Amino acid sequence: MPTPEGTPASWLDRPGRRRSLFIGGAGVLAGAAAASALLPFTGAEAQQSYANPVVWQDFADVEVIRVGSDFYMTASTMHYSPGAPVLRSRDLVNWEFIGHSVPRLDFGAKYDLSGGRGYVRGIWASTIAYRASERRYYWLGQIDFARSYMYTATDPAGPWTRHAELARAYYDAGMLVDTDNTMYVAYGNTQISVAQLSADGRTEVRNQQVFTTPSSIGTLEGARFYKINGSYYIFLTRPANGQYILKSSSPWGPYELRQVLLNMPGPISGGGVPHQGGLVSTPAGAWYYMAFVDAYPGGRMPALAPITWTSDGWPQVTTVNGAWGSSYPFPNLTPQPVPPLTGTDTFTSSALAPKWEWNHNPDNTKWSTGAGLRLQTATVTNDLYNARNTLTHRIQGPSSTATVEINPSAMIDGDRAGLAMLRDSSAWIGLRRDNGVTRISMTDGLTMDSNWNTTGTGTERATADPCSDRVWLRVTADIRPGSGRQAAFSYSTDGSAFIPLGPAFTLNSNWTFFMGYRFAVFNYATRALGGAVTVNRFTVA
Repeated sequence: MPTPEGTPASWLDRPGRRRSLFIGGAGVLAGAAAASALLPFTGAEAQQSYANPVVWQDFADVEVIRVGSDFYMTASTMHYSPGAPVLRSRDLVNWEFIGHSVPRLDFGAKYDLSGGRGYVRGIWASTIAYRASERRYYWLGQIDFARSYMYTATDPAGPWTRHAELARAYYDAGMLVDTDNTMYVAYGNTQISVAQLSADGRTEVRNQQVFTTPSSIGTLEGARFYKINGSYYIFLTRPANGQYILKSSSPWGPYELRQVLLNMPGPISGGGVPHQGGLVSTPAGAWYYMAFVDAYPGGRMPALAPITWTSDGWPQVTTVNGAWGSSYPFPNLTPQPVPPLTGTDTFTSSALAPKWEWNHNPDNTKWSTGAGLRLQTATVTNDLYNARNTLTHRIQGPSSTATVEINPSAMIDGDRAGLAMLRDSSAWIGLRRDNGVTRISMTDGLTMDSNWNTTGTGTERATADPCSDRVWLRVTADIRPGSGRQAAFSYSTDGSAFIPLGPAFTLNSNWTFFMGYRFAVFNYATRALGGAVTVNRFTVA
């Protein structure tokens, strides 16, 4: 059968030949048997394709596992709460939020914005796995380079509960549930180690360094741990431009090393090299690599590529003209459309949808849903970065618009509420209540230094006439990779005609904050608590 048009010859893994793989641990249903390797597409399937990034939103340090016919993905969330989102897909291309593995960042007062702050801390590269013997999901992550925490659930959508606190910090961990049900963790930076956990996953019973990165490579981290065809693999990233893999007949080594990719052109114009992430197989045995692409100011975007295997058991990325493809044939799976990651939320449910994450832990006594989102002021401050109950939403790339409809009638003097572009350099359009008058304001100049301390609390750049009991605030954000990208702010008094307000805001494209820009809805007090706003609608288009 001919190769589908535009498909590299390597897509067909030795045409006419099938490969059986036995797989276990992270990336697959532990102990499941994979049936076959990549097969040619037929009929209408040959015309289908998918585009990269498969999700143009900020999901960094991704790991993807398969349990039966369902795929699950986790990602870093740093200081956002709840942490470690869980997304589900049936086809590796269409993804939807279903929950979070860490319901609340219960790791110290700084995550409550009390006596400190957790910016660029919290949930770093973590790992998710499924233990078939218990029909239970496990999530593991280290916090503040001090300790590691395990959370478990019988349903990946939750509820998730804390299972254990482990004394060792498993940096950039990858978890493996072996075919004999033993739980292992690969982790480390440059010096790569393996830990064996107790049968209940609550303690460590063995720990051994298994590999030292050659100085010619530099740094390797971001471990993912697999068992494939009886061999153990530790998948490692060289940030931010390479991927390597270790292979051994034992989890304790010795390990051989091979390069998977280095300086491979990526699928996002202006973006970086796809790296980190991990491997996953389909029920039919086709393999894929879900990486992320540095694409600031928006963040790090998941990209998917097919994987083939050499005859001696090493993975190879299927490329298009020597690059990670901007598109590939659709996986040999039935497409399963899901609700889009954009759209409108009217906050009529009793709980927030899992696409929402707070900036640090919220004060749950100061917000509610059901008849819109009611945000009472929870902090007295002049600094948005210190304000609790700021609710964030990822920005859809390459550009998108957020519009929020707010009722400000319950604001009191000194209150500030609105819609922000939130990062270490921020700006907002919103409402200022002073001397009994509510004005619309565009404010920029909210900044942090390299230690994530506030260096600027904002400068008002433009104002509009006093508003009524309903106002629409809008920001349009261009998050394509590169410097000079901008966001523009506007407002409306009827929800139809929008009036620009203030200068365009230039986004910070530096990577060191790690997380990309987010839309953020906020309400805080500068004088006294007691005020509130109601968000009737929030739309990302």
